[in-house]
Formats: sequence, structure tokens, C-alpha cells
Amino acid sequence: MSEYPTLAGKIRSLFAPSKLGVWPTPLEAAPGLADVLGVQELWLKREDRSSRQYGGNKLRGLEFLLADLPRGAVCVTVGGTGSTHCLATAVHAAARGGRAVLAQFPQPDTPAARAVADAAGRYAAARVLASSRVTLPWALLRAWRIAGRLGPRRWIPGGGAHPLAVLGHLLGTLELASQLDRPPDAIVVPLGTGGTAAGIALGTAALEWPTRVVAVRVAPRIVANRWRVSWLAYGARRLLTARGLPLPAPRSPVMVDGLGAGYGHPTAAGESARALAERHGLVLDSTYGGKTFAFLAQRATRNSQRLVFWHTFAPPPPEPRA
Repeated sequence: MSEYPTLAGKIRSLFAPSKLGVWPTPLEAAPGLADVLGVQELWLKREDRSSRQYGGNKLRGLEFLLADLPRGAVCVTVGGTGSTHCLATAVHAAARGGRAVLAQFPQPDTPAARAVADAAGRYAAARVLASSRVTLPWALLRAWRIAGRLGPRRWIPGGGAHPLAVLGHLLGTLELASQLDRPPDAIVVPLGTGGTAAGIALGTAALEWPTRVVAVRVAPRIVANRWRVSWLAYGARRLLTARGLPLPAPRSPVMVDGLGAGYGHPTAAGESARALAERHGLVLDSTYGGKTFAFLAQRATRNSQRLVFWHTFAPPPPEPRA
């Protein structure tokens, strides 16, 4: 589809997302890493630079989920203690005059997860910590009740995994058409709750690209699976069709496993990949970016020579000034 700027403009006009980010995010060539990986070309889609307040890939979906948030509203969402989605919700709900209450389950303690958790504690109105995933429903119920005492409540799905939020990631994919002279062979992205992968799949269909979307699973299969990504992608497509913007049906991403011992648990391959990326100036986290980049470092894409790596992690913001 050559009319991608028009399509992006129509989506923004019809759905009126809030303006939280700075778009487009940069697309950077990484020739040094490409040489090490043995591919012709590698680009980094820098979603970490989507905002001066707090960026990362979750911001694209939050632009749609927080679009009509009234002042004083309290967003309730769920995730791990190191969830960048939880932190992004807390930061940007506050920026729009609202607040956030978080229900969170424990995840392994890594430097990145610890920094995100500390920042979430500073920005959220309240956090309810479950003792395990098993007790998370009770933590969520308590968070919902706390939020009700603070103001009108707004539910934000975990990870921002909602068809409406997928439209933000679709827009991110449409940006690539103005940043590349031709389609890449593959786009490699972490697969957690599925919204980002769903938006990229829908975007490549809208652009009529033959590009493979490779989703590296870094969360349990009950959350990160083909059915969920398809449900999100087709749900977003139905939203667009209802507004008079029909798109081609998306192809399901190629899914590969990078989970290891569990969500948030570092893997040897992921940590090795993180060290490799850092030597070339790219800072990744252990939960998402490291495991996903390990897929590239292990030469699993040897049949693809022009690649885009979707860099989703953003370091947490500094402490607010007193």
C-alpha cells in the first residue's frame, strides 16, 4: 500500500489517540552488529526513544487506551514487578491528570527489573504485590477496590493487550515504509502479551510487504501464543473495517521460543546476546530484548539478510524532582 501516510492520518483522525509520544521513532542502521551476525543489513527500531518522559513500545498502545481519560481517573492494570507496561501506565496516566494502581506478581530480580519496579513505586498511586501468580487475582481485586476509593476507575489490560492498542503498533509499522527503501526480509520482535506482534503483522499486511514477522516468545505460552496474537490483530482489523478502513488479513507471525526457565528469568543465550549488543552501544534488558536478540545472535535468521530488530525496552525515568 503506497498510501501509508494517508492511512496513518486517517487512523489518527478517526480514533483520536492522545499525544504521548514523539513519532516516528528512529530507525538506526547497525552495520557493526550486522557484520557480527553475518547478515547484510540490520536496523534497530528504537521504540525506547518514543518519549522524553518514559518511552518503550507500550506507549503506542497507551496513546489509544488513555485517549479519553478524564482528569482524576484511576487506571488499574496488572503485570510483573518489573513490568514496563505498568510503569508506562503510571507515568502517562499521571501526565494526563490521572493516577494508576498496579496489581503485580513477583518476577526474578535483575538490574533492569529492579529499576523499573523502583520507578513504578514512585509514579503509581498504589501498588498491590501478590505473593505469586496464583494469588494475583486477589491482588487485582484489592487494587480495584483501592482505585475505587481514589476516583473513577479505568481498566487497562495487562501489557496493553487490546485490539484498540494494536492500532498504535500498526502505526509504528507504517512508519517503516518512510524509513526504508524496500521491505526487509524479517522483523524480529519480543512476544509477551502479543499486542506489538499483532500490530506489526497487521501493518505488514497493510503495506503489502512479503516480510516475515518473527515473534520470540518470552512469556508463558498461556499468554504468548498464536491464538492471542491472531485475536488481537483481527480485532484491530475489525475496528478499522467498522470505521470504513478495511485492511488485508494479516499473516500469523513465525513464533520461536526464547522463554528459558520462565518469564523474567535470564538465559545464558540472552545474557550473551545482551553483552554483544552492549559492546555495540545497544542496551537491552534480560526479560525481553536480550532473549529476542539471542535469536539473532544464534544465526537463526541465516535465510534472511535484511532485518529489523524491534527494540522495545526503555530505561526508567529519573526520580521526579522534589
